Amino acid sequence: MSAAGDDFWTQLPLGDGVVLLTHDANGLAALSKPAGVLSHPNTAGDLPRALLRAPYRAEGEYFAWNGPDGRENRLWLLNRLDSATSGVILVAAEEPLAAAVRLHFRQKRVHKVYNALVFGRPAAPQQVWRDRLAVEKRGGQIRTSAAGHIPAECQMRVLRPGAARDLPRTLLQLEPLTGRSHQLRVQCAKRHLPIVGDQTYGDFARNRAFAKATGEKRLFLHSLLTEFEYEFGGRRSRFAAKAPLPPEFTAAG
Repeated sequence: MSAAGDDFWTQLPLGDGVVLLTHDANGLAALSKPAGVLSHPNTAGDLPRALLRAPYRAEGEYFAWNGPDGRENRLWLLNRLDSATSGVILVAAEEPLAAAVRLHFRQKRVHKVYNALVFGRPAAPQQVWRDRLAVEKRGGQIRTSAAGHIPAECQMRVLRPGAARDLPRTLLQLEPLTGRSHQLRVQCAKRHLPIVGDQTYGDFARNRAFAKATGEKRLFLHSLLTEFEYEFGGRRSRFAAKAPLPPEFTAAG
């Protein structure tokens, strides 16, 4: 059992729009992050737009703040989402639990489902996308291309076909079987299905037209569901968390 009681979870210094979705008896929890919120602050100036309004210790990958009793509380970050992506992000109240769940991520034993609104229509209602990517990190920025040798695989399913003739927009379900940086954004763009609002890999002219027509400028990529089974404290547990699809995905379809 986790030492974190209900008071710990109700008193989290959550960032703007961040919602606690669920937590279990071991101290594993899921938060729902809005688009535009950082998974963690990179500088002190980032604090107002971070997941928690608390300092982040990069060396241990945890947030730290003092509770009402003056004692330091810690919350370990287990995965990250790009600031422009909304949805499920996992945290843990205990360091051993954080290590156990991070191992699951590294071993690809965590099932994740995303929704993406894209320009265009896929050639088939269901496909398995397999690519070889190249990932570069320069000056703190990550850039991924579809010309490399890092394997990337994703299952795609059409949830809502695009109706318009000139600029059809299709809602997709994407289940990545690998976890590469910017993988889904690049895999969509490679198939001429750029994600709406993608300012790096997307269709800039369509993005401008869409923003002018709707007033929406966000990246339409959402981490909908995270689920897996894990072993901790001598027992097996199942964890699942779902962040409801933001209403702008339906309004813009």
